[in-house]
Amino acid sequence: MFTKNIHSRINIVLFVILLLFILIIFKVFYIQVIDYDNLYSKAEDLWSRNLPVEGDRGNIYDSTGVLIATNETRASLVIIPNQVTDKEETAKKLSEILNTNYEDMLKHVSKKTSIERVHPEGRRLNYEISSKISELNLPGVYLMKESKRYYPYDKMLSNSIGFVGVDNQGLSGLELTYDKYLTGSYGAIKYFSDAKGNRLKLNEIYVRPQSGMNITLTINFDIQSALERELNNAMDRYDADGAWGIVMNPNNGEILAISSRPNFAPSNYKDYTIEEINRNLPVWMTYEPGSTFKIITLSASLEEGIVDLYNDHFYDSGSIKVGGATIHCWKHGGHGDQTYLEVVQNSCNPGFVNLGLKLGKERLFKYIKNFGFGTKTGVDLNGEGSGIIFDVEHVGDLELATTAFGQGVSVTPIQQITAVSAAINGGILYKPYIVKSINEPETNTVVLENKPVKVRQVISNETSIKVRDALEKVVSLGTGRNAYIDGYRVGGKTGTAQKVSEGKYMVGNYIVSFMGFLPADNPKVIAYIAVDNAKGITQYGGTIAAPIAKNILLASIDALNIEDSDGGTEMRYTYLDKKYYTIPNVIGMEVKEARKALKNFKVEYSGTGNTVIYQSPSEGVRIKEGETVRLLVSE
Repeated sequence: MFTKNIHSRINIVLFVILLLFILIIFKVFYIQVIDYDNLYSKAEDLWSRNLPVEGDRGNIYDSTGVLIATNETRASLVIIPNQVTDKEETAKKLSEILNTNYEDMLKHVSKKTSIERVHPEGRRLNYEISSKISELNLPGVYLMKESKRYYPYDKMLSNSIGFVGVDNQGLSGLELTYDKYLTGSYGAIKYFSDAKGNRLKLNEIYVRPQSGMNITLTINFDIQSALERELNNAMDRYDADGAWGIVMNPNNGEILAISSRPNFAPSNYKDYTIEEINRNLPVWMTYEPGSTFKIITLSASLEEGIVDLYNDHFYDSGSIKVGGATIHCWKHGGHGDQTYLEVVQNSCNPGFVNLGLKLGKERLFKYIKNFGFGTKTGVDLNGEGSGIIFDVEHVGDLELATTAFGQGVSVTPIQQITAVSAAINGGILYKPYIVKSINEPETNTVVLENKPVKVRQVISNETSIKVRDALEKVVSLGTGRNAYIDGYRVGGKTGTAQKVSEGKYMVGNYIVSFMGFLPADNPKVIAYIAVDNAKGITQYGGTIAAPIAKNILLASIDALNIEDSDGGTEMRYTYLDKKYYTIPNVIGMEVKEARKALKNFKVEYSGTGNTVIYQSPSEGVRIKEGETVRLLVSE
């Protein structure tokens, strides 16, 4: 009996031991297999550390591949306080190199944290400073790669591109609008340390950072460069309060160039006022457009069939009375009897008042709204204004009359160029845009692509053809003659708008503008230029803004490979103008005969003899009278 009890107890003990053994095996299995990842992660948190490595911000390119915004490699100061052996000496040396307060630096190196980032004085350090820190080889002091935004062309496109802050986050412009695409993701260098923070001699793990996505703009670098140059020249020449311009493809809404003055340097944005860095005048500013708005009245009148430009006449006495007020023409005494085509050429206010009254307020304001005025265009640039137009219910004859020639309404530059593009492209209003595509940085795969957006058909193609013809004659025969380009068909319209302050028109203070496009029979490019309060010159859009637009259109011809045009209206020259002449072929002629054939030009020749064997420029080239033709002569 006693022996039996002993065996039973032994069996129980063995069973318990076996059960415990099974439980231990199960626990080990659970730890090593089932809960391994969770426990390893918790353990790793205790003895692993991450040194952050920043991903590059995405690049911004123009449509031809020119880098507009990119990155420079910099270093960021990171401290592991537990690894710093001499905190006072480390703080002293770092504060001297960074030119910062010693007490502040001592707080950094003494923090009870696993990793301390020295911010902001230790961020995005240049090569010289980071080299000095690296040479000290201080325990617990690390330099991690960071990138600093770099704008290779300084102020170019600054009001539209915007800028980034110290943490490389977009704060304005495209940098802000597309920040979620441009921002890269952090990687890290993982290392292992003991409980005291001492670095263990285990393999480090490098987690590669991910660069942000790249953006390609619709901007053409050569046209943008020309616009920047011309606006700078205008500010210097006229001591203007401001200037701005937009260049577009009228057939799809692509913005080819956009800029304004004042502008700023994005790399040093802290040196500028809030107004200078946040006001993108081409999309933000609202003002009375002046005579460039007459294109809308013209388009509406032709579409409604209320006028025959070539056969209907208007007599301009110099003024017209409407609603108890007298509206004057810019020309004292008026233009006399004119066809309505000449009304457009001469930018005659009373003639356009007459068109506005013929249209009536319902029809005119219907077209104004259909052309996009009074609402935002939806351009992908922040800060866009919507302008102000009259509520048609409160429009009387006087408001109707002034609106017809561009006074009493408030519009933005982007609205104007978008609307006029519709007037000349066949009647289609497009949504303007500046971002062409967003691309994955390594494979260049298109992630997002903007395509032309047709908003509505505003006028017919037949009407658009008539508008183009009239505006071509404004340049060749009328107020826009300073935008004429020999060999090309240029259309356009001048504008001179008196500025308003505290509800009253300012004396001698105007915004002068010009809207120009080419070729007039099949437009490929349109440019709008405005100059605010030019000084030391008579303020007319034709004398100030038209020559600027001409230079930008000339640059566009080269940038877009626009071929010269046949046909069109020849410019009406005055006695002040230098005419263009075609150079004849004088090779084989005697010098006396050649000089006679080249009477409109200055002639220079070299060589010995009396017979022309070479000429420059060659036969068929058109140059202005008085320019030089060089001849090589021989026996």
